[in-house]
Amino acid sequence: MAGGAGGDGDGRQALGREGEALAAAWLAERGFRILDRNHRTRRGEVDLVCRDGEVLVFVEVRSRTSGAQGGPEETVGPLKGRRVVAAATDWALGHGGLEQAIRFDVVAVTFGDGEPRVEHFPAAFDGDGRPGHW
Repeated sequence: MAGGAGGDGDGRQALGREGEALAAAWLAERGFRILDRNHRTRRGEVDLVCRDGEVLVFVEVRSRTSGAQGGPEETVGPLKGRRVVAAATDWALGHGGLEQAIRFDVVAVTFGDGEPRVEHFPAAFDGDGRPGHW
């Protein structure tokens, strides 16, 4: 397992990469098709771009070493949501446009003793970056 989220930047980056890989595998096992990873634009970043049936899904992955200070999903606020939406818009415009069904999900990965815990929050925020109802 990667270093703690409260440590140095390299440890946080390693934890994030490990969480993203685990989230991608978890989603793929459930029928999601992974189209892209770590899509960066000047306006933001999308961790995973997937297809869930006919729906284009942009996924923000959040990882932590414990849930002691709340779940990883709680760290996705409106600003982060808006940045994901901006990067997702750029991606969608280059891949079929905005006239397709689009959803914004969060996958929370908590590393601790034993197996990592993966939680999926479909429609975690809307096209304006506002939190959904989990």
